[in-house]
Amino acid sequence: MYSSDVKKSRSFTVICGLVLALAATLPALGQQSKIQTNKRRPVNIQSIPNGAKMKFKGVVIGRDADTFTIRDRNRTDYQVLLTDNTSIKTNGGFLRFGKKYAVTDILRGLIVEVEGRGDTEGQLVAEKVRFNETDLRAAITTDTRVNPVEVNQERLSGQMDELHTVAAEARIEAEEANERISALDDYDVQETVTVNFRVNSAILSPTAKQELDVLAEKAINAKGYMIEVGGFTDSVGSEARNFILSRQRAEAVVQYLVVKHKIPARRFVSPMGYGKTEAVADNRTASGRAQNRRVEVKMLLNRGMSRRPATTSLNRQ
Repeated sequence: MYSSDVKKSRSFTVICGLVLALAATLPALGQQSKIQTNKRRPVNIQSIPNGAKMKFKGVVIGRDADTFTIRDRNRTDYQVLLTDNTSIKTNGGFLRFGKKYAVTDILRGLIVEVEGRGDTEGQLVAEKVRFNETDLRAAITTDTRVNPVEVNQERLSGQMDELHTVAAEARIEAEEANERISALDDYDVQETVTVNFRVNSAILSPTAKQELDVLAEKAINAKGYMIEVGGFTDSVGSEARNFILSRQRAEAVVQYLVVKHKIPARRFVSPMGYGKTEAVADNRTASGRAQNRRVEVKMLLNRGMSRRPATTSLNRQ
């Protein structure tokens, strides 16, 4: 189904996205499988022997919270499980140093190379996931901007040679969509919580824990999210000490959410301590200093994962 130069062909990624969108809107003519949220694999997913080491390349055709389905060039589907130990990067250049990405950046239509071992559920537990950055940008465009097009039943049956005209139109639309989203961030702030600390302390108070409990409940039920944690201090004390204390406060929040609420560590942006910078109140007053002794916690939602697909009615010929 896929040519050998698929990693260099951005237009091929757009075609894959179109076929996936059409199959979703006309299930009677497309594939019958759906990615399920429980651990039971769909009936057409190829099972991988427990402990078997595998490495293959294909297109992501479905995403769930911690799993995705990949279809290789032989039209075989596999279910891949992402863990805290999964290395997700772009393919490196001359020195083979790729850029790290979060699990939420693996989108439908992305061409990936996966390496890992099978588990008892027949899934591939991914150790490495690699892809090209240009393919990621194309997948984001396809997933969020390109609408399904009208095609007849013969094209849906798999005759890819007849999709060249459709692909040319989609390429133009994708280029226009790229211009519209080039200035947008990848994540939107969904929730923000600020917790305060006592003087010279990085210990969470009962009130702070209650506020973090509320945020954790919302995060557990969300998909495609990351959590950003930043610590701050008042102006009392040396600059070096304040940077250390602010980092300790941020780490205390991360530890509480990971240990108490079992939020995976991979969901967190590296906690940062900002010291006495970015004060929100006047450090010359006691009440102002109390407000500045804080940690700001932000739950960020990936736009590509959280956007609801548009419903489009297709005219059947």
